[in-house]
Amino acid sequence: MERFLSKIFEKLKNIKAGWITAFFFFVVGVLFCIFGFFKTLFIIFFTAVGFFAGAFMFSDMSRFKKFLDRILPPGSVR
Repeated sequence: MERFLSKIFEKLKNIKAGWITAFFFFVVGVLFCIFGFFKTLFIIFFTAVGFFAGAFMFSDMSRFKKFLDRILPPGSVR
């Protein structure tokens, strides 16, 4: 996954920031048109929460294993 993201970021370095923000606001505009304001905010909020939670949990695999041990009984999965 890290290799995949590094390839994407390498390609994004060559693209001007105006195109990236234009694409982002286009997607947000389409979401507003399809779902409405509050549903779009709901989607954006939970996407951001999922991104930051995933980045926090998977930054250290031992932290992720401890999290799984808290949710699932230890030894039943591994």
